[in-house]
Amino acid sequence: MTAMLSVCLLSVLLISPAWALDYPIQPVPFTDVKVTDNFWAPRIKRNHDVTIPIALEQCYTTGRVDNFLKAAHLKEGKFGTEYPFDDTDIYKIIEGASYTLQMFPDEKLAAEVDKLIGYLGKAQESDGYLYTARTIDPEHPHQWSGPQRWVKEEDLSHELYNCGHLYEAAVAHFQATGKRSLLDIAIKNADLLCRDFGPGKLSYFSGHQIVEMGLVKMYRATGKQEYLDLAKFFLDARHGGKTYNQSQQPVTEQTEAVGHAVRATYMYSGMADIAALTGDQAYLRAIDAIWDNVVYRKLYLTGGIGAIGRYEGFGGSYVLPNDSSYNETCAAIGNVYWNYRLFLLHGQAKYYDVLERTLYNGLISGVSLSGDRFFYPNPLESKGKYGRSAWFGCACCPSNLCRFMSSVSGYIYATSVGRLYVNLYVQSVAHLKFGGREIEFEQRTNNPWDGEIDCTVNPQTRGEFEVAMRIPGWAQNQPVPTDLYAFATSNSSPVELTVNGKKADAVMRDGYAIVKRAWAKGDHIHLSLPMPVRVVTANAKVTADRDRIALQRGPLVYCAEGADYTDKRVLDLQLESSADFRAEFRPDLLGGVEVIRGKATTTNSSARTDFLAIPYFAWANRGTNEMAVWFPVTVETSKPANP
Repeated sequence: MTAMLSVCLLSVLLISPAWALDYPIQPVPFTDVKVTDNFWAPRIKRNHDVTIPIALEQCYTTGRVDNFLKAAHLKEGKFGTEYPFDDTDIYKIIEGASYTLQMFPDEKLAAEVDKLIGYLGKAQESDGYLYTARTIDPEHPHQWSGPQRWVKEEDLSHELYNCGHLYEAAVAHFQATGKRSLLDIAIKNADLLCRDFGPGKLSYFSGHQIVEMGLVKMYRATGKQEYLDLAKFFLDARHGGKTYNQSQQPVTEQTEAVGHAVRATYMYSGMADIAALTGDQAYLRAIDAIWDNVVYRKLYLTGGIGAIGRYEGFGGSYVLPNDSSYNETCAAIGNVYWNYRLFLLHGQAKYYDVLERTLYNGLISGVSLSGDRFFYPNPLESKGKYGRSAWFGCACCPSNLCRFMSSVSGYIYATSVGRLYVNLYVQSVAHLKFGGREIEFEQRTNNPWDGEIDCTVNPQTRGEFEVAMRIPGWAQNQPVPTDLYAFATSNSSPVELTVNGKKADAVMRDGYAIVKRAWAKGDHIHLSLPMPVRVVTANAKVTADRDRIALQRGPLVYCAEGADYTDKRVLDLQLESSADFRAEFRPDLLGGVEVIRGKATTTNSSARTDFLAIPYFAWANRGTNEMAVWFPVTVETSKPANP
């Protein structure tokens, strides 16, 4: 009964109050989708079994939990961690744990979450303020925090950032469990923000965005209009500040992605929410222009964003270095959030082309195959000194992965009044409700290793509606929906779509093959996506990749790693764009991966050698090694390793 109640709550809460505008396309709750494949299902389970417990343990051993105990006067001592935003690691883990408890009932984890929420409630001040970096010792708060509440919010205090992650955790916990314990804490805090901020009151904007997304979720959960209004107020207050946190000009006048990449994507996601829920077209025009700027000029082949390490952010146009690329894992997660919302607004597959590229490459590369070691940045080249870490002083990436991996199933499908969108090809069973009908939809596929997808449509009653099958850009000779990257040659293998064994009467629109018919139980859809090895080139303006090529198969970008070579060197490998590359599944390697084989030349000796590449997401799981995504095609552009 509890599980059924939770699913119903989630379904309701993902939809805004009936009197409001909203996204024209609606998400399918992750709880309505069961992933059953050999790629994502083990990762989701490992997140529950390994990653979340490790993150919880680290929060205890590093003093993050102690900060709440001290703020609650349950323990003596000073603020015990490095950053005032360390509170959010607890919030993100609670969010991830709440999601995972829906899939894997776990009394021990549920009790741990309840205990942590109890600590948060005791640490919260009487008026709703919750920020341990000040509450522990108000006379001597963290140096980033300022002498009074909020006064350094636009700089480094992260007070509103903490609020945003609290709200996201609270709504997730309420959706998953039906319990109000954390939601009531969040409501008390959000009501404080509504009293302190707004027209005629404080007008600080958030130094690190996410409170805007969080307030929108609180609005959806409670129906309180003031939460939505405050989210828009915080965005409208952004002007006269720095490009670092995207406050250099009003958000509706911004057309270029600048500054810190995580802050940026969280802000763009919040702007998409406001555009959907208020109908503000200026917001929509701005994020559309910024998306063009990123995807035409600032997107890595792996879907990573944020090239510059010194400020964790975007560089200039076509500035995409490989060995010094930053591509923070949190930025990849933010890129998924943003592109997902743009799809919900526009219904175009190009947003999922970017989302999928990020998801399968630059996002899951952030966590090891074992689930217990992490990347903060995700470079496209390594000289052999770059390895994964068990934790970080600034631990935003591991805790962010905890919450994201628990919700992957929610990105597979979406619905509108008369249409089901199939956006990701992941073996799964979905129970869907849209347009007044109930449907079970089942996918069977070995994607990303295989492009054959079989689907069974089981409507409760026979009826007419549309099924929109996404045809990825990579299956249509377009790696990204811009001219930033291209395939070296065109592939003539067709995409094939059949219904009940006959060629489907489909209409291609916005990147989807749309089949409209009266569907009956047992109707069968088969989609065949060609998956040859493709050679990728970059726009000539990307100087780091000039006269170089990369390899892709299906949604996966590949790299060469020193662990697969006798001399441990890959930075002196040279490829020919016309070479014969072939794919081969290796069940004994890296948990089972499709590798790419071929021939290469070593630039030091000009000798021919066997070439092997692995999926980019799987590198650095065998110690520190050289790694390369882009390979020179001329001797002049090669980079031999030092002897």
